[in-house]
Amino acid sequence: MDILINGAGGNHPLGTTSNPFFQMEDLNNTAEGFKTFFDLDPKGIEFTFNLNFLGGTLIPTQVFATDMVGRDGCSVLNISSMNAFTPLTKIPAYSGAKAAVSNFTQWLAVHFSKVGIRVNAIAPGFFLTDQNRALLTNDDGSATPRGEQIISQTPMGRYGTPADLVSTVNWLCDDGAAFITGIVVPIDGGFSAYSGV
Repeated sequence: MDILINGAGGNHPLGTTSNPFFQMEDLNNTAEGFKTFFDLDPKGIEFTFNLNFLGGTLIPTQVFATDMVGRDGCSVLNISSMNAFTPLTKIPAYSGAKAAVSNFTQWLAVHFSKVGIRVNAIAPGFFLTDQNRALLTNDDGSATPRGEQIISQTPMGRYGTPADLVSTVNWLCDDGAAFITGIVVPIDGGFSAYSGV
């Protein structure tokens, strides 16, 4: 059994807006570093797509899946995001790149279906990591406004932990899931099921 997990991912500040909503007064905002949709830098978008989709998913699959063709029990697992289903505010590049990963997962599952390679993805919700800790928590450990907003929209009322991912990863890569291909599994504490009311 061979397993490929495509786990590279991340965002770039140049592909991120300063505010969640565009307002008319944003056109006149000259504060240093302030970015509207119109200020997004194509280089930041390109970096994010290259990291998440091209270099983080497509190219590794081309390199490593070559040896999987025609063998039993082979599996490719891509790391998407809940942003692929419902884009978060302020991060259009990351959301778009992860949507590409989800779409590619389905396409590749069909493409490889005759040669013994299953392709699935997981879509983590919010996990507190070194990469996003400053965005979600204050220095004293309390939640930032964005962190409060996320937890209030997560019915289980907490961030995910690495252990929350392990069972789903094991399931999707195991022979017990031999008839499962082309799915993207949310691991989000109910975030995607909650309408907010």
